[in-house]
Amino acid sequence: MKADRRAVLGIGAGVVAATGAGIAYGFRGQPLPAGELSGADMARGHRLRDGGFPAPTRQDAVDLVIAGGGVAGLSAAWRLKDAGFDRFRLLELEDAVGGNARNGRNAVSAYPLGAHYLPVANREAGALRHMLRQFGMITGDRDGVPVYDPEQLCADLQERLFWQGRWQEGLIPRTGLSSHDKADLTAFETAMRDFSARVGGDGKPAFALPTAYSSRDDDLRALDRLSFAAWLDQRGWRSPVLRGHVRYAMRDDYGTEPGEVSAWAGIHYFASRRGWAADGAGGNELTWPEGNGRLVAAMSARFRDRIAAGHIVHKVTRDGDRLAIDSYDAGAKTTLRTTARAAILAMPHFIAARVAPEIGSAKAHSYAPWLVANVTVDRLPEGPGVPLAWDNVSTTSNSLGYVVATHQGPNAIAPASVLTWYLPLSDMPPAAARRLLVERPAEDWKRIVRDDLLAMHPDMDDAIRRIDLWRWGHAMIRPTPGFLARADTDRPAPPLYLAHSDLSGLSLFEEAHYQGVRAAEAAMTQLGHAHESLL
Repeated sequence: MKADRRAVLGIGAGVVAATGAGIAYGFRGQPLPAGELSGADMARGHRLRDGGFPAPTRQDAVDLVIAGGGVAGLSAAWRLKDAGFDRFRLLELEDAVGGNARNGRNAVSAYPLGAHYLPVANREAGALRHMLRQFGMITGDRDGVPVYDPEQLCADLQERLFWQGRWQEGLIPRTGLSSHDKADLTAFETAMRDFSARVGGDGKPAFALPTAYSSRDDDLRALDRLSFAAWLDQRGWRSPVLRGHVRYAMRDDYGTEPGEVSAWAGIHYFASRRGWAADGAGGNELTWPEGNGRLVAAMSARFRDRIAAGHIVHKVTRDGDRLAIDSYDAGAKTTLRTTARAAILAMPHFIAARVAPEIGSAKAHSYAPWLVANVTVDRLPEGPGVPLAWDNVSTTSNSLGYVVATHQGPNAIAPASVLTWYLPLSDMPPAAARRLLVERPAEDWKRIVRDDLLAMHPDMDDAIRRIDLWRWGHAMIRPTPGFLARADTDRPAPPLYLAHSDLSGLSLFEEAHYQGVRAAEAAMTQLGHAHESLL
């Protein structure tokens, strides 16, 4: 998801050639560099799947438990603290909070392990703007419109595309287009503009962010019954440039091919962003060397003493009007039973359904696996055409290209940098992709990453010093057709609440934040804690 995402000409998103050209192989030169292979803790995840935890040997009590320390769980905890409620504990399976917004760091720079930016918030995203003001990312107002800190907005050059042997500014080809390409691109752009401007019969935007504020008009909801590719087919838009553009966009945000993305979700990608900001910043995004790890750190710093990492929540049951939450302490190798007046399960649906079977089956949900590589280089890439950008995409690659971790901040002019490279394994069934992610040796993955970068920058063969790999087996929920209907089901009764972007069907920071705030406010209401809603 990029700043110029909302249409194709002028405000469109990225493009990869519709042929889906594979990653280049066969470069010879320097030996493979050093680097670590890591990722979400599979051993703990599989322990949760397989069960067999010991019976509780310790007990305690707290008013509210948050199970899960991804963005939704952190947002719930942030909202509680913001409202003056601190009688809670956050339990996280991993040793660090943040979910797919976590980050790493080496001697050269901090870098993201997953999510790497946050677009300027829509007007309807009031809770998110409230938080961004607290963190100094929104610094004031001009004529009632938010002013963002320019140091934290993405600096120029924001995006470039390798197209026909040269780097061009922006992520849409500007040269060598046929009349058919131009016509389809223009028609698509017009349709997305119309969707973006439309207000439903219920007075809500047709496509809002968070999605909870979107119109529920029947004809809009009906878009969820077919795929985005099928919707394009119905309109006769078959330009390979447009189809490549759409493929990039769907893989970029959803890790999923257009033929498997709901048409509603596909249109939402282009029609929902209406960033509300002064000084023409509405189409920009907030980004930092560590990506959304900056937001994770800012939230968690406010309640660090309430976080218990390394705790695998594996069972939630009702005990009268209270809840019993069993969590396995991976360090002590014992199970703790916490009695709570309320609990928020801030975890993917497939995990929540295992922890609390009353939630219902997760079989209808599927998740996209990704590989992320952080490549440490001695010097910045160049190439013919426009200079290096924050986001760099090649039409000859099946990857999503790379972002430059040092594009922002005091190290922007340093020669060494970290390039964060992304590959959604979207061209095979998710289960098969997860097996490949695990079974393919690290050296083979490093070779793929290196050769893909060298296909864009042959002169960098002697400049790559490390390739650190991060595997995400269940990086994000896939918004396949019917996801809107699925999102309306399987909500447990209070005092048990769910909070995860899965509830929206779109793995976006804005959605996770909204769901965390919603659950926190519902829990505070149930517990009798006075607060003014931000939603």
